[in-house]
Amino acid sequence: MSLPEVQLWQRLRGGKVGLKFRRQHPIGPYIVDFYCREPGLAVEVDGEGHNRGGRPQRDERRDAFLTENGLRVLHVAAARILKDPDDAAEAIAAYAACPLHHLPEEANGPPPRAGED
Repeated sequence: MSLPEVQLWQRLRGGKVGLKFRRQHPIGPYIVDFYCREPGLAVEVDGEGHNRGGRPQRDERRDAFLTENGLRVLHVAAARILKDPDDAAEAIAAYAACPLHHLPEEANGPPPRAGED
């Protein structure tokens, strides 16, 4: 694991943020950096390497596979984790507990009125 992944794992492991996460979890032909089963969330730590070569295309294929299989994918910049790992872990936990947007299959009612989102 990279330094940002280690720092994040120290804060996510053992349910410290109120949810159980697994690290380096296999899903189909892919391995996600972190996985939380309860909300169906895959967390990917994106460092500089994610912008080079064919990596962006591979990441898009992986994200499409995960989404097609009912998972949400959250990308977190490695720089954000290095800057404030506690804040990054808390933000991930908050997103997992209450996402800011709904998946299309959950959007079966009218949009929220102003101030209700």
